[in-house]
Amino acid sequence: MAPKIILISGAARGLGKGLVERYLAQPNHLVIAANRNPGSPASQTLSQLPVAEGSRLVVVKLDATVDTDAADAVKELREKHVIEHLDVVIANAGISSVWPAVKDVRIEDLDAHMRVNVYGVVTLYQATREMLRKAKGEPVFAPMGSSAGFITGQLPITNAAYGPSKAALHWFVVRINAEDEWLNAFALSPGWVQTELGNNGARGLGLEMAPVGLEESVDGMVKMLSRTSKEKHGGKTVAYDGDVSNLK
Repeated sequence: MAPKIILISGAARGLGKGLVERYLAQPNHLVIAANRNPGSPASQTLSQLPVAEGSRLVVVKLDATVDTDAADAVKELREKHVIEHLDVVIANAGISSVWPAVKDVRIEDLDAHMRVNVYGVVTLYQATREMLRKAKGEPVFAPMGSSAGFITGQLPITNAAYGPSKAALHWFVVRINAEDEWLNAFALSPGWVQTELGNNGARGLGLEMAPVGLEESVDGMVKMLSRTSKEKHGGKTVAYDGDVSNLK
């Protein structure tokens, strides 16, 4: 039986590494860990993760701030690793580094968040689209969304760089799902997770740490991804605990 092929961006740490670990521990999975510096110590530790029977790891360079990196990564997968299709793409790479009010947000900070959280996802979708289309079953394209990007029911916090970037990302998720009838595109909602990024955000807002444990979030997302379908989840946001809501 052919392995299930899953590409995860931002895979060297945090949620990305957690997802890589979970999928490698399942039999018959080919896990592509895409990150901006495969030579870094964080990336190299991925090769030490336990691997189930029939599964293997491939690491490729993918910097979400470089417009051509996604296409270059796909070229490498095809030419070097002879990978011709993808079953699941999890666009996990993202940043959240400042939390200003709208009156204070700097355009350079807003642009930095848009570049990674939106443009990086769009280039990844464009680069992987044809490989997803060759999947045997219904393929999945799942970027990391966030309740910070909801237009209604906004959280009562200042977040004028990260929040707008996730709102824009949600728009693209809905649009991709509508334009590609063969593709199940939806936004994953991992919760406010105890990763470096999540805890930095929590401390920036006066909290000790984020409220959701990494294992709880990752295990929930993997479970949900094993049961997803376009009919159930396409164009929506799906939380790690299974909660489904419309993107708005």
